[in-house]
Amino acid sequence: MEEKTKNHHSNKHIRNSKSRTPLLHKPPPFHHAHTNPLLFPSSPHHSLNLLSTGIHSSYYYYYCFYSQFHNTLPPLPFHPPPPPLLPLPPPDQRFFNSIPKPLSLSPVVERKQKKQVSEHKAKSLNIKAGGSTEAAALVVAKRPDSGGQDGSVIYLLANHFLVKVDPSQKIYHYNVDISPHPSKEVARMIKQKLVETAGDSFSGTVPAFDGRQNIYSPVEFQEDRLEFFVNLPIQSCNTLKKSGGDLRVKQPQKKIDKLFRVSMRLVSKFDGKKQRKEGESWAPLPQEYIHALDVILRENPTEKCTSIGRSFYSSSMGGSKEIGGGAVGLRGFFQSLRKTQQGLALNIDLSIAAFHESIGVIAYLQKRLEFLKDLSRNKGRELSLEERREVEKALKNIRVFVCHRETVQRYRVFGLTEEITESLWFQDRDGKQLRVMSYFKDHYNYEIQFKSLPCLQISRTRPCYLPMELCMICEGQKFLGKLSDDQTAKIMKMGCQRPNERKETIDKVMAGPVGPSSGNQAREFNLEVSRDMTLLKGRVLQPPKLKLDRPRSLVESRAFKGTRWALMSIGGSSDQKSTVPKFINELTQKCEHLGVFLSKNTTSTTFFEPSNILNNISLLELKLKEIQRAASNNLQLIICVMERKHKGYGDLKRIAETRIGVVTQCCLYPNITKLNSQFVSNLALKINAKIGGTMTELYNSIPSHIPRLFRLDEPVIFMGADVTHPHPFDDCSPSVAAVVGSINWPEANRYVSRMRSQTHRQEIIQDLDVMVKELLEDFQKALKKLPTRIIFFRDGVSETQFKKVLQEELQSIKTACTKFHGYNPTITFAVVQKRHHTRLFRCDPVCHENIPPGTVVDTVITHPKEFDFYLCSHLGVKGTSRPTHYHILWDENEFTSDELQRLVYNLCYTFVRCTKPVSIVPPAYYAHLAAYRGRLYIERSSETNGGSMNPSYVSRVGLPKTIPLPKLSDNVKNLMFYC
Repeated sequence: MEEKTKNHHSNKHIRNSKSRTPLLHKPPPFHHAHTNPLLFPSSPHHSLNLLSTGIHSSYYYYYCFYSQFHNTLPPLPFHPPPPPLLPLPPPDQRFFNSIPKPLSLSPVVERKQKKQVSEHKAKSLNIKAGGSTEAAALVVAKRPDSGGQDGSVIYLLANHFLVKVDPSQKIYHYNVDISPHPSKEVARMIKQKLVETAGDSFSGTVPAFDGRQNIYSPVEFQEDRLEFFVNLPIQSCNTLKKSGGDLRVKQPQKKIDKLFRVSMRLVSKFDGKKQRKEGESWAPLPQEYIHALDVILRENPTEKCTSIGRSFYSSSMGGSKEIGGGAVGLRGFFQSLRKTQQGLALNIDLSIAAFHESIGVIAYLQKRLEFLKDLSRNKGRELSLEERREVEKALKNIRVFVCHRETVQRYRVFGLTEEITESLWFQDRDGKQLRVMSYFKDHYNYEIQFKSLPCLQISRTRPCYLPMELCMICEGQKFLGKLSDDQTAKIMKMGCQRPNERKETIDKVMAGPVGPSSGNQAREFNLEVSRDMTLLKGRVLQPPKLKLDRPRSLVESRAFKGTRWALMSIGGSSDQKSTVPKFINELTQKCEHLGVFLSKNTTSTTFFEPSNILNNISLLELKLKEIQRAASNNLQLIICVMERKHKGYGDLKRIAETRIGVVTQCCLYPNITKLNSQFVSNLALKINAKIGGTMTELYNSIPSHIPRLFRLDEPVIFMGADVTHPHPFDDCSPSVAAVVGSINWPEANRYVSRMRSQTHRQEIIQDLDVMVKELLEDFQKALKKLPTRIIFFRDGVSETQFKKVLQEELQSIKTACTKFHGYNPTITFAVVQKRHHTRLFRCDPVCHENIPPGTVVDTVITHPKEFDFYLCSHLGVKGTSRPTHYHILWDENEFTSDELQRLVYNLCYTFVRCTKPVSIVPPAYYAHLAAYRGRLYIERSSETNGGSMNPSYVSRVGLPKTIPLPKLSDNVKNLMFYC
């Protein structure tokens, strides 16, 4: 790319620097409806001079202001002091390395035949077992070669769009603060007014900001620190009807002027001067520079769409759709700037999310909670304790606004009042006790209708009440609660697009008015964004052969008496119960055909129970113990047929697996009445796995696939790890970590698990060394020797956590190995990422099918230097296939690209619940299932013990105490009960 130098010249007269800080409007005395007057100095003597007396001929000088977006209340009751100046870094620290000359917009990379030596082995630190890793940071593994060679070539398109950067372009980073803190919409209005009214200062350019406190400019302002005031007219909704009618009907809106103070200071400067290290063809761009470019490219969609994380949502992308329960589904797109082998690229993908419906709180509760559907006809009803808990759970942390006064004020719901509205009193500023009902009647001439409902508590620390009927749900709030099965199905249906439809949607985003390249920012910062997807070569690996004739099972070693089992029916109509004998016959035949032998002697008596047994934990435990005693305490399996899905499912699993010592298999009456052959087969596979069987096995063992590394007499253990966290609004529940490990070789298809609860939202696994040690002991007990190699797959880690996970969790694995005398296996540590937005499409415009199983990509769109690849191991039947991203952080086994890709793909055929390949490598899959089972234990324990504390009074001091997981029964802990 040819270097371009952008020189701006301005011949406009600029104010004399002796003038005071420019005021767009004369600042009147500031008052807020809910706080004491906010006093601003009539003369801002602490402001800095903004403009110099001269005119610099090489730059435009302009001022840009923005703030972080907060919807807090009440506004600041004081005038914040000016922020301190941050010292600028020395000049030699403010330069970035130039990037290489970009490739064509749609490059096809040809692989080199020559293999390269892995770089990380020469540089990486060999951690001494039990030693500290703080002395030297570990280096993430480098790509060992130029990419794999196995498989047939397939041409693909990836939803990555090349971004060309002018290396001579400078970017100036400013920190901005606006007080009082405005909402996102108001902050944009302030910025827009500055652009319109202070044209001389902005020199015709439009700055880019990230919606918080950071602004990026292509030219430098004359002063490092600026401050001024903006008087902005804010729209307000008028008072509600005097008759107390529908609160959503508003009078014509008024505008109320509001004063804001804006301050800005220079933080850093990114210089485009080329700085290549000696011996390198190019040096990577600093992460800060890439972040600035990412903010710049997000400017246009942020202004025109609702921004949630890295996704943008708009009704113009297909409209919103009600999904029930007070939620609506909205289509949008995901956008992220990434470093790839072809250079910087924008990853654009379709995104679907559920939002809270913007309606009145009463109407919202009627839609979301079944027991409140008749609330409009029964306004005098009170809530029971359980109903109060459900209402509080539904409204917690939702933002609302009121309709009974002129000012638009947003609030966040922290909880409900203990008393009903009719009984509530509060103290005014003069210390006088006022009744809530009387207050609204006297001040707003409004008669509260729902007197028996509690009020919303909108302050964490002091009494601050709002009647529910005067509040509406703010628009644009993502639904962070747990979606019901029906809501989830509707959301998935909205996002289930065939590959050609998804590709067309992405292309429309790039060419449309909300796309990242449709605004002015790309031109301002000399960026060129391609509107064509990246063309590349992939490879399709050959699938392995499987043994499915006579599966080996632990039950076959038990003198072939068969598995002792029982059937328990919960609920169901008479017609449904009559199908049980036929179901038993079909299931036993299918299991016998697959090699899973269920003894028919223990099925003569079926235990029929009412559905309410799942609501009574004590009664449920007594019944399970009774079933166990009926089988002479030698029961191995309980098949539980349920009338419908029930939250007591978690209690059933926890009691059976921790107190009774038996595995369970649940199914629903609607499924067994149909007796679909595929359903019965899948059920048999799950049963076989839970009782210790192995259904799928590679025809040629793993050592024969990678003879250079693996041998029959040198066993290898495959481990998987994952951490699950509580839902977003849960302030106190612990996270759950699970680690699984294989205990047979060379089949490597039976796994044992270990689970631990840990600190709330802690991603790093705290007891990893203990769990790995226990898994190694189980492996040693089963094979009479320790594994010579450890292949560790870590699920659920984002790219920002790679170094921390590598530094701490690799050390924990090493520490576990020191517990065995003289034991020092070679370790490969890989991260498995499923939640990414890279999609691969066939290049053939006529073919609308998904990419085939075994498609692997390790060039063009992968990391420039590190060892990673995308592998689509499963067959995409619905929607568009999502390949799994494997990123190898540490590799002492020195895999080549072909060897590791072949190993992962072959392992995907050994998942115990099906005979087809799965989308992620089984150790990571099993770890996810085990962590979810631990989460189920904790959630049900919390609910049955009365739930969490009132959210209005949850202490923020210190971390919540970790609740330990119940101990698994010895009969269950070494089985794959979590499948």
